[in-house]
Amino acid sequence: MNKMYIDPQHAALVLVDVQNDYCHENGLKAQQGADVSRFQNTVSVIEKLVEQARKLDIPVVFIKNINSEEHLSEAWINRPGGMARSAVTRKGTWGAEIYRLVPQANDVVIEKSRFSAFINTNLDEILRELNRTALIFTGFATNVCVESSARDGFMMDYHVTLVKDACAGYVPELEEATHKNIAAHFGAVVDSSEILQMWAQEEPVK
Repeated sequence: MNKMYIDPQHAALVLVDVQNDYCHENGLKAQQGADVSRFQNTVSVIEKLVEQARKLDIPVVFIKNINSEEHLSEAWINRPGGMARSAVTRKGTWGAEIYRLVPQANDVVIEKSRFSAFINTNLDEILRELNRTALIFTGFATNVCVESSARDGFMMDYHVTLVKDACAGYVPELEEATHKNIAAHFGAVVDSSEILQMWAQEEPVK
């Protein structure tokens, strides 16, 4: 792949919705009948990327989906599965907290209220201040919040990479469609091993 997509000098690692309600066995998605074991396994891959990113001083950006009454709109309520989806990651709840990973002092934490991490947030402003021009996307769900964020990132002139094995969703065929669509129109789709291999050749930040 083109190095500019993951160059430590210009890249940011973006973690989308790695939260208890989506990943934990006691989270709301599991309570609603979802199998979260694949999400948990995917977090293990994300952890490896985060560890290496921090060694190279690559910004780690946590995106948290937060549902609250103040962000409801008629269109949002009436979207497919609207009210059921709005029950997860409620503002101020354990389910909205980040799963397993712990943000560090230099990490960025952004709260969003829509599928895309760029809608009604200051993510773009922060990335510009950090001089980041390439975004490496991980997290959940592949074909919803990850894809929405990746598409918007590309439209805002970022180089976009989706890490295939560091993302997960609930419907395999929709995930596969996202992989094909991103690769055909918006950016790169790679496995984490390719990124880790290239990053391993970089000198750690002193």
